[in-house]
Amino acid sequence: MSSKVILSIEDLRIEFRHRHASAQVLRGVQLHIPEGARLGIAGESGSGKTLTALSILQLLPPAARVTGGRLRYRDVDLLRLDEAAMQRLRGKEISMVFQNAAAALNPVFQVGRQIADVYRVHEGASNKAAWQRAVAMLEATGLLEPARQAHAYPHELSGGMAQRAMIAMALACSPRLLIADEPTTGLDMTIQTQVLALIRERVAEVGTTLVLISHDIAIMTEICTDVALMYAGQVVEYGPHEQVLDTPAHPYTRALLACAATETEPGGRLPFIDGQVPDLRTPIQGCSFAPRCPVATGRCREEPPSLREIAPGHFVACHYA
Repeated sequence: MSSKVILSIEDLRIEFRHRHASAQVLRGVQLHIPEGARLGIAGESGSGKTLTALSILQLLPPAARVTGGRLRYRDVDLLRLDEAAMQRLRGKEISMVFQNAAAALNPVFQVGRQIADVYRVHEGASNKAAWQRAVAMLEATGLLEPARQAHAYPHELSGGMAQRAMIAMALACSPRLLIADEPTTGLDMTIQTQVLALIRERVAEVGTTLVLISHDIAIMTEICTDVALMYAGQVVEYGPHEQVLDTPAHPYTRALLACAATETEPGGRLPFIDGQVPDLRTPIQGCSFAPRCPVATGRCREEPPSLREIAPGHFVACHYA
């Protein structure tokens, strides 16, 4: 894996505004992703995982506004690019596999045409060459009868087939960076395993850097070289997956791993972390996890911890890591 950083997120802050209320939903996100890495981002719902991904492609919802920080892709500050420049990057340099591919694909066009259009626009290919590329990409994802399925509309595909088509589209131009946001949501376990194996194989074959967003810690162990944990709009721990998952240093990481490792009886209550996530409409004093942390002290409730390196490449935002 190269030590050259392909994506650098520095103190990224995003605010949601609705009428007279606002919420600071990203509160200084810090991440530096080496070229060729496979980074998994995990955390509870609402921690800011998807919003971080959408900010990279400048696909934020209308209510969201970047209030600070930088997003550097290679040597380019993405936040300074206009829409035309971003369109040249999307699909060619940076691609994304969205949750629920059947809904993300355009329902009025054949899936083959949607893949072909990406390739034709970014690579300047002819219609014939672009269509051939689309069929080849569908075949590479393991879709049976790719030449026939290329003519199908999204609603004619199963969830697993639609996800394969979305992956084919995302990788059509061999992007340098692929973001996969909960790519197995709504799929049964067998199809989940196949889709994740497909992403891993295709990323390795193309040499693409991967950012995989998931709430499932087990997935990180299988695929990722590095793991980041997010909580309340911040990265609280990240580093090589062996260090983060085998010797977690942040109480939140330890609590999540404990939940993931707990066996649940049929019909029993799912494991959970005591307490509530903070209300991001209210300014947070001290560590955002302090109200739920079993080892929090007065210092934790008053002084926000900074993200610091506790071992080579292993960063933690905790006073007592």
